[in-house]
Amino acid sequence: MTRMVADALQNRPLWVPSPSRAGASAMAAFMACARQSSGLALADYGALHDWSINDPVAFWREIWHQGGVIGEIGARGLVDGERMPGARWFPDARLNFAENLLRDSSNAEALVFRGEDKVVRRMSRRELRTEVARFAAALEEAGVVAGDRIAAYLPNLPETLVAMLAAASMGAVFTSASPDFGVQGVVDRFGQVGPKVLIACDGYWYNGKVIDIRARLADLLPRLPSVQRLVVVSYLALNEGVGDLPKAVSYGDFIAPHGDRSEPVFTPLPFDHPLYVMYSSGTTGVPKCIVHGAGGTLLQHLKEHRLHCDVRPGDRLFYFTTCGWMMWNWLVSGLASEATLMLYDGNPMIDGGRVLWDYAAREGITHFGTSAKYLETLAKSGLCPGQDYDLSALRVLLSTGSPLAPESFDFVYRAIKAELQLSSISGGTDIISCFVLGNPMLPVWRGEIQCSGLGMAVDVWDEAGRPIRGEKGELVCTQPFPSMPIGFWNDPGGGKYAAAYFERFPGVWCHGDFCEITAHGGLIIHGRSDATLNPGGVRIGTAEIYRQVERLSEVLESIVIAQEWPPQKPTDVRVVLFVRLREGLMLDEALMARIRQAILENTTPRHLPARIVQVPEIPLTKSGKRVELAVRNVVHGRPVKNIEALANPEALRHFTARPELLV
Repeated sequence: MTRMVADALQNRPLWVPSPSRAGASAMAAFMACARQSSGLALADYGALHDWSINDPVAFWREIWHQGGVIGEIGARGLVDGERMPGARWFPDARLNFAENLLRDSSNAEALVFRGEDKVVRRMSRRELRTEVARFAAALEEAGVVAGDRIAAYLPNLPETLVAMLAAASMGAVFTSASPDFGVQGVVDRFGQVGPKVLIACDGYWYNGKVIDIRARLADLLPRLPSVQRLVVVSYLALNEGVGDLPKAVSYGDFIAPHGDRSEPVFTPLPFDHPLYVMYSSGTTGVPKCIVHGAGGTLLQHLKEHRLHCDVRPGDRLFYFTTCGWMMWNWLVSGLASEATLMLYDGNPMIDGGRVLWDYAAREGITHFGTSAKYLETLAKSGLCPGQDYDLSALRVLLSTGSPLAPESFDFVYRAIKAELQLSSISGGTDIISCFVLGNPMLPVWRGEIQCSGLGMAVDVWDEAGRPIRGEKGELVCTQPFPSMPIGFWNDPGGGKYAAAYFERFPGVWCHGDFCEITAHGGLIIHGRSDATLNPGGVRIGTAEIYRQVERLSEVLESIVIAQEWPPQKPTDVRVVLFVRLREGLMLDEALMARIRQAILENTTPRHLPARIVQVPEIPLTKSGKRVELAVRNVVHGRPVKNIEALANPEALRHFTARPELLV
C-alpha cells in the first residue's frame, strides 16, 4: 500500500457502529445510569471517561451495582487514594469471586470445549456448579484452607476452570502454567509460591500428536516439596503409570467420595483477598510472582466484558489462549457476564488455520479473541474466513499479545467481516486487564486502539514526565485502579513491586510501553520501552519496523534489535533486522532493497537497518511475543537468564556468532 493510499484510509474509519447498534450497547445503558447517578450530562464517551477518573469511587460503585456483584460493598470506597502503590479499594467489602461466576444454576451451556479436532465436550451451568462443589469438597478433605495455593499444570480444559472456581470458592489461591512448559519453567513459577495441591494432566494434543508428560511429572514432583497431593486429569486416557507417581490420585478418584455434593459453599472474603498468582514472562530472569485480588479482578473484568466488549447474557466468548497466559484468566471471568465460554486447546493452525473458524461457525461464536501474531499468520496463509464460513453471529474480534499492524486491520475487514468491532487491546499480566481497549460506541481507525478504559487515568509522558500528544512516549497511569496487584509474592515491604512500576515516575504507574495518543483519542503501541531502538539518540519503536517489513509477502516473521556499535568500543547503536522468509526463499540484494524501500517509504531514514540477516526461526514467548531483549543479549554474548519462558528456545542459536554483525 502506498503512503498516499494509506493517508487516504486514515482520513476515514474502517468501521462505525450504526446508531441503533451503539444505542443498544451496554456502554450506552451504563452511560444513561451514570448520568442519573452523577447528575452530569455525559454527552459522549470522552465525558464518561472523564467522570470515571474524576470521581473514581462513584464510578466503581456504579460498576459494582450495574454488574450485579453478589456481596456487600461496604461504606468506604477508597482509602489512601493519593498513594500509588498503597491505595486500598472497598476495604469493608465482602464477596466471593467464584459465587459471582457461578451465579446461574440453569441448564444453559456454561462452556464448550474443543481439543484440536479430537475432542468435543459441553457442560451446563448446573453441571459446572456441581463439579465445582465436588472438587472443593475434595480440596477441603485434602487439608486445603483459605490462603493455600492450588497450582494447575494443565491445558485449557474444563477441569482447569473447575479447579480455579473450587479454589476461589474457599479462598485458596490459584496459579497455573500450560503443559508446554518444561520442568525448570514450572519450578521457576510454582516453586516460588509453594502449592499444597498440584493438578496436572497425563498429556495433551498438539498438531495432531500425543504429547505425554507423565515422565515430566515424575521429575517435577521432587522439586516441589510443598505439594501434598497430585491430581491427574486423564485427558489422553494414559492411565498406565499414573499410580506410580508419588502422592498421585486420578481426578475421578479425587472427587468420587463427594458425589453427593451438588452446591458449592462460597466463603465471603475481603475485596483484596488473593485470588491468583500470575507470572511475568521471565525472559530476563526468574519470573515475578504477581498477586491479584478477587474484588479488583472481578470489577475490571465485568467492566471490560460488559461495557467495552458488549458481552451480553448468552453470548459465546472465545479467546485462543493457554493457561500460562493472562488471557485465560480474562476469558473465564466471562461467566460473570453470563456468557458461554468457548474453550480450545491445541494448535490454532490445524487444517491450514481452518480449525478455529470451523469452531466459530458451528458454535455461533459472538466474540473471537486471538493474538496479533495469529492474524498476521492467517493473512499470509491466504485463508478468507468470511468467504468460507457463516460468521453471522460474530460481532467482536479481539487482538492482543503484541501491537496489531495496520495491515492486519485491513485483513480483518477484508477477509473476515466488514461489520465488526475490531478491538485491539493492551494491558497485561501486571494488571490482569487492559489499560486501552475497544468500545462498541466508537469508530475503529486503522492501526489504532479505540480508547483508554473507563476508570483508567491513562496518559503518555515524555522522559521528563510531561504529558505529550501526537508524539511517542511512555504509557502511564496517574491514578490507582482496583486491579493493581496486591503485591509480589515473597516481597516484604513491597520494594520489588514498587521498583517494577513506580521507579521511573514516583507515584505514577509506568507500564513499559512506548506509545502515542492519536488525534482521534485512540492509541498506538510502538513496542516495549525496554526494546526501543536509539540510533543517534532518537527513540524508535520496534513495531514501526515490523509493520513495514511484514507487509512483504516474502517475510513471514521478523525481529529487530539495537546492536552496540562498533563492537570493540561502542559509541552508539545500529539497527539490525532479522527475517524469516517463506520456505525456499533466500535473502538476496534485491529483497534487501525491497525491505529497505518499504521501511523508508513509510517511516524515516533512522529506521533503516544497518544489517538485514536471514534466520530460519524467530524466538517467541509461549504467548507468541517476540523476545527482542533475549536476542539482543545473545548477539552481544550475554546470557539469557530464563530460556524456559520461550516457546522455542533452540531458535536463539541462530543469533550467535553471526559474521554479518562484525562489519
